[in-house]
Amino acid sequence: MELTIALSIGVLFGSGIWLILRPRSFQVITGLLLLSYAVNLFIFITGRLSVNKPPLIVQGELIDPSQYADPLPQALVLTAIVIGFATTALYLVVLLGSRGLTGTDHVDGKERDSAE
Repeated sequence: MELTIALSIGVLFGSGIWLILRPRSFQVITGLLLLSYAVNLFIFITGRLSVNKPPLIVQGELIDPSQYADPLPQALVLTAIVIGFATTALYLVVLLGSRGLTGTDHVDGKERDSAE
């Protein structure tokens, strides 16, 4: 399971970096999204991979850390998802405004010639 998660984080991160280096604005935004997904997944697994373990401790019980999941990474990822959604909406508004002003969706605002 750890190998699968590590490979998926690596693929998401590598794909995000590759898309960020592309010349079109939409590809850059998609790359940023993939990077945020990779970071969210990384933060999520820092709380250990556990299945069917409660994140909260019931008062009066003996505390055994191996029987409980860590709720902090879950809260951080949930917050990051909300912030990522808001920043993606902002990126899309800026992309549409830039495309309306320049007439192109290239990052530098210039289309390449077909002869090059």
